Amino acid sequence: MNLSSDTVAILKNFSDINQGILVKPGNKLQTISTLKNILAEAEVPEKFDQEFAIYDLPEFLRAVDLFDKKTLKFNGGQNLTIADENSKQSIKYYFADKSVVVTPTKAITMPDKYATFQIKSDTFNKLMRGVTTLNLPDIAVKGENGTISLVAMDKKTPGSNNYKIDIGSTDKTFCAYFKTENFKMIPGDYDVAISSQKISHFINTNKPIQYWVAIEADSEF
Repeated sequence: MNLSSDTVAILKNFSDINQGILVKPGNKLQTISTLKNILAEAEVPEKFDQEFAIYDLPEFLRAVDLFDKKTLKFNGGQNLTIADENSKQSIKYYFADKSVVVTPTKAITMPDKYATFQIKSDTFNKLMRGVTTLNLPDIAVKGENGTISLVAMDKKTPGSNNYKIDIGSTDKTFCAYFKTENFKMIPGDYDVAISSQKISHFINTNKPIQYWVAIEADSEF
């Protein structure tokens, strides 16, 4: 099996959410954070024929990166061989017991769509640069005076710096708080829905990847 660069990029993104992963038969990859406040799902070009667990996904990806044209050969239920089409080198990499990996157990259904909006790639990148520049731990999606805004802030410190960017319009008033550390999405264009039941759904409009992210308990709808 050849491993595409798109799939490697998705696995690297997933490793930021959870260092382990359980891959199931088919072409769908899923991961969930250990605190179960972020769930991600993606469709990939490859079709996996068997279930296997990787305990240390960052290590596995570093091993994969040793090869240019990456290929995987499954050796039954215990390990696989990572190799290169044009090289004599290879790595035998052993699977983990799936019981040691935190995995999604059920699908998430959005209970309601209190507000919907779009975040363009450029907006997403600007927001994250603002977060990094000012070292801000929180992101708020605010509906106020007819406008939806993204605000990076420190909500525990009212007099702290903040970064704000307007992204759309709304007839509702709300404030949905997120932890900055939970914004693990691959940069891109997203259709976003937020629920008054404290869950959000980010759907990438250019790639087959989506995320469900918990909204903080002190949010107001």
